[in-house]
Amino acid sequence: MNAPVSAPELSIIIPAYNEEGRLARTLLRIREYFAGRRVPPAVAPEIGLDQLEILIVDDGSKDGTARIAEEWAREMPCVRLVSNRENRGKGYSVRHGMLEARGRLALFTDADLSSPIQEIEKLLAAIAAGYDIAIGSRALDRSLISIHQARHRELAGIVFNGLMRVITGLPFHDTQCGFKIFRREPSRIIFEEQRIERFGFDPEILYLAKSHGLRIAEVPVRWAHDPATKVHVLRDSVMMFCDLLLIRWSWLLGRYPKKSGAQ
Repeated sequence: MNAPVSAPELSIIIPAYNEEGRLARTLLRIREYFAGRRVPPAVAPEIGLDQLEILIVDDGSKDGTARIAEEWAREMPCVRLVSNRENRGKGYSVRHGMLEARGRLALFTDADLSSPIQEIEKLLAAIAAGYDIAIGSRALDRSLISIHQARHRELAGIVFNGLMRVITGLPFHDTQCGFKIFRREPSRIIFEEQRIERFGFDPEILYLAKSHGLRIAEVPVRWAHDPATKVHVLRDSVMMFCDLLLIRWSWLLGRYPKKSGAQ
């Protein structure tokens, strides 16, 4: 009888829609970092390639995203392709990946690695300090932004964050940075209850996490804007504002079930 395969220490979820041009570079950077990672266990968990799984969630891509993921999976057993079969949105992709993940910890990161994978050390330090969730933030220290967005994009983000704080009551300065890590087991409930499937999902999962008593740290991270971003300022800003209203309305109507057991 074969011995059971032990669960990885870390799952990395990469939502991917038409990422043929960036995915291989991102996977190479992740592989090189964890292959050479040297951090004392007393500082952060000892995670190498053999304690890692990478889930590429293909969101109905029309290019070679799935092919590239499959090629890497043949070369690196820790890489796994998860398919949405059709385009559902970033929120759905993250939810799908999180519910498929097996790691004790689960990180989701954008396919362009706008926050370099090395910044995971800051998030791991917050987890080691007792937090259940650590979220990367561009707003806490803007000197860490090496390439800024266009001014109208930054202004739209500031306005959205202000509205988010008023509507949801969340205290965070930046919910939209695509670099967040979770203790997977206690956090699983928030992805089971998540309803929003597109870009407005971040405030929802943080709202659910606070409601379940999970401890969240907001951590300043390095970040660089990628001009190939999939976010359309006007269209997606309107949709995300509607999602904020939906979060509040859903809670008032009791559509988010309250469960105990956060630890």
